[in-house]
Amino acid sequence: MPTLRPLLPVLLAVVLSVPAHAAHAAHAAHAAHAAHAARADAQDEGIETARTTRQIAPGIRLESYDRLEADRRLRIDELVADLGGSTGVRAEYLGGKGTVTVAEAAARHPAGPGRRVVAAVNGDFFDMLGTGAPLGPGLGAGRLLHAPAPGGRAAAFDADGTGRVLRIGLAGSVTLPGGAVRPLAGYNAARPPAEGFAAYTADWAGNAIGIPDTGPGAAVELRDGKVVAVEVRDGEAAAVAMPDRSAVPAAAQRTVRRPERRERPAPGTTLLAARGAAAAELAALRPGDAVAVDARAAPATGPVPLAAVGGRELLVVAGVARNHDGRTNNIAAPRTAVGFSRDGRRLHLLTVDGRQRDSGGLTLTGLGRMLRRLGAYEALNLDGGSSSTLLAGLPGTNTLALENAPAEGQLRAVANGLVLTAPAGSGRTTGFRVEALGGGPAGAPAATRLFPGLTRSLTATGHDEALGPAPGTPRWSATAGRIRSDGVFRAPRTGEATVEARRGTAHGTLRLDVLGPLARLRPVPARIGLARAGESARFALTGYDAQGAAAPVEPRDVTLDFDRSQWKVTADGRGGLTVTALVPHATGRLRATVPATGATAELALGVGLVTLPLADLEDAAAWTGPGAAPAEGNPGRGIALDVGGTPAAATPPRPLPVPELARSVTLRVAGDGSGARPAVELADADGTALTVYGPAVDWTGWREITLPLPATAEHPLAVTRLTATRGSRPGRLRLDTLAAPTPRTGPAAPERARTDPIVATAAEVRARPWRFAVSAARRGTGLHGPGPTRKTGPGSCRRSGVWLSGSGAHARRVVVGRRCSASTPSSALRSHAPDPDSTALRAADATSTTLPEADGADLVLTGAEPQPFVHRGVRFLPLDTARRTLAGGGLARLRALREALAAATREPGTGALAVVQRYAPGTVDRGEAALLARSLAEFRRTTGKRAAVITVGAPRFAAARSEGVLTLDTGPTGHTLVGADPFPPPGCDWLSVHPR
Repeated sequence: MPTLRPLLPVLLAVVLSVPAHAAHAAHAAHAAHAAHAARADAQDEGIETARTTRQIAPGIRLESYDRLEADRRLRIDELVADLGGSTGVRAEYLGGKGTVTVAEAAARHPAGPGRRVVAAVNGDFFDMLGTGAPLGPGLGAGRLLHAPAPGGRAAAFDADGTGRVLRIGLAGSVTLPGGAVRPLAGYNAARPPAEGFAAYTADWAGNAIGIPDTGPGAAVELRDGKVVAVEVRDGEAAAVAMPDRSAVPAAAQRTVRRPERRERPAPGTTLLAARGAAAAELAALRPGDAVAVDARAAPATGPVPLAAVGGRELLVVAGVARNHDGRTNNIAAPRTAVGFSRDGRRLHLLTVDGRQRDSGGLTLTGLGRMLRRLGAYEALNLDGGSSSTLLAGLPGTNTLALENAPAEGQLRAVANGLVLTAPAGSGRTTGFRVEALGGGPAGAPAATRLFPGLTRSLTATGHDEALGPAPGTPRWSATAGRIRSDGVFRAPRTGEATVEARRGTAHGTLRLDVLGPLARLRPVPARIGLARAGESARFALTGYDAQGAAAPVEPRDVTLDFDRSQWKVTADGRGGLTVTALVPHATGRLRATVPATGATAELALGVGLVTLPLADLEDAAAWTGPGAAPAEGNPGRGIALDVGGTPAAATPPRPLPVPELARSVTLRVAGDGSGARPAVELADADGTALTVYGPAVDWTGWREITLPLPATAEHPLAVTRLTATRGSRPGRLRLDTLAAPTPRTGPAAPERARTDPIVATAAEVRARPWRFAVSAARRGTGLHGPGPTRKTGPGSCRRSGVWLSGSGAHARRVVVGRRCSASTPSSALRSHAPDPDSTALRAADATSTTLPEADGADLVLTGAEPQPFVHRGVRFLPLDTARRTLAGGGLARLRALREALAAATREPGTGALAVVQRYAPGTVDRGEAALLARSLAEFRRTTGKRAAVITVGAPRFAAARSEGVLTLDTGPTGHTLVGADPFPPPGCDWLSVHPR
């Protein structure tokens, strides 16, 4: 429960400075926010699913973590910096003249002597569709760069390095001939004031041709405090020629006519504009008149900051997260934010990815709650959406790496940002960052794994004591295997190896995991389609051992067979390969072989686009939605979208599948010049929405538009709606022929059918210490508990009693009486025997009958069991798959999984964990399934215990394994008999399966 103690200084100041009724209102507002924060804490039930930490420089670290919330996933990157003091870390204004990406701005930022740039984020909201200039205040090196008339909120940094959130206004004046002083209403402001004076200088942060059109009024150009040109506007253009120009050199005299866009003022030059009554005073000026412009930052509290960047919504105030519920911008979106500790010395720079399957973004309210949990006493929202960018350095380099995933798949040009600089080091090598090359796209196996007899390329990057660049070539060594002087390691056998790079006392190490022998090979992706000759794409090769553990396979370990007259294939230097088309149209295959093991894989190739139709809209009458109606198409039938005050949309009778390799979708649009903007909405297999937007329709007549699909889009995709939003006025768009330009390739090579070793004969299953059955028939609500276990002799045990599935009239009784194999410790089995008087046994119904299909089985699993239980060394975890992953189901299942993993880890008599779930397509998404697999693989790796996932009622029987975790899908009918030994001999599986 948050305390109001941090609010007392604020409340006291309010009480002393405002009337009693106002003080009461302020107190009530703070109390309301505190109460909201308390309620929100109870609702913040998300679970962190992954985290990495990297030191960027002394006093700066990067925390990257994933979270699963009840209704979304989140991917978060957080820079944590200790400002000022012994670390010397400073936050500075980033940007300057025109919109550029954060990476471009950081690369040219002058850090100053003895300092270097180590991290950066995007900053203020900006006039994206107009001038490109930031909307709020900005200060750099103690100098005011821009400020709107009313001021704005900003993240500010003082001379001692500490940070704070405050409002910064403009204290400016214009002194006219004769001594009249007028207030300055804007300074390099993106949106000039409707009334009064605004000044623009060489510090203008907008685009070079983007100084605002100041509209009707007057403007003068000043140089060295003197007027050199005058312009008067009446809404169109009017040049004013000045009769007396003797005071100004001829070269500097000119009459300014109204251009469509203005150039940025040259250094030493100021453009002073005026609107309203002030325009007459400027219009009266003549070349040579003396005019003084003074502009200063006016912070609401404290001294003028050394640096500041504007923001918008307050997220945390005096330690309390603000509630933005009901506000327009309080939607789940990509976010960038800045937060400070109470003393201003701890800085949090945060980005949250959004509009993606793996990260749905945060609301402002949720963002504030997150920052407060991270320790922010005050926090401010910066520009988000596709602007969100976070870059951080890598030890041993001055290059900044992109850490977050921009919503559009690429960096957006922005107006400004914040950059972190730190003292440079000595340049003497004190350590090495050792890395393994290899792997493919996100989700590829770790490059720190490899197979016996194959290689891994390693790099060693030297760094100094400040983690900055340091020269030096190391000597390599390894605890097992062989490593060459160039860092190529060859694994000898299954196990672990540690490689070391050393130069004098400087060293770095990396642990490598050598898996079992390579059993099979797979290309990622399985197909590559290129649009034209000369285009290239990357692919990687992933290998698997007999347990399904995966590792990258490097180009040097394979031979390639392909048509060299049509394709060029080269190693890309990152552990993968690049294929380039040499001809405009072709299809073919590439065959990769690992000579050391004989494993092979085939990659389908193609070049040349073909347009595949998605919908001809001849069924326009079947499309429904607001503002949608059948209309004349081009040719035939089409759909009209009437866009008025609300967007129009047309939904097809069923989703329209998009080809897997499609680069874009095309749509024919008949425009009316209204500026309405068409869009295509899609969804992936998990239902995650994606929207691609077309241009504003400023034309009339028919035109085909192309809407590129983001590179980050997760296939398979399907079109779910066509929409249009209003432009400058109501409009009507007609649409026809939706298609997808797609590179042609042959089908992906089918994987060779394999029978997993756990599939066994009935005799082999019966030879196991004990057995259970899996049946898709729902005869009850689930398992209640096992019967008693009774020791009957050395090395064996006899169980007698009943196993109940269901309750009441639906309860089933399975009569069991069998001997266990001596390989299972009787003490382990006995330690988990239930009380014979347990609730489960007392629930037995006298009418229950023996299940003939469960003969010889201790129990029958249906996937509807209500609670976890332990039986003879196996902990069973039933997972309820009724709710969708992002409708609370995923969070509930993950919680249950973590509890079961923790219990199984600490139980000495438990040798295996079996997750049991009913087949539920559409409820458990790919992300949740991957998280389950990863969690069980980690459990197996760290504990040495066994794990399996049993899916009941799948379309067909299947048995496989991944990372040593067994997976068993039982069919929709019949039952499957499973033999279990949770403590098998080394090298043996713990399950044997016989489908019936």
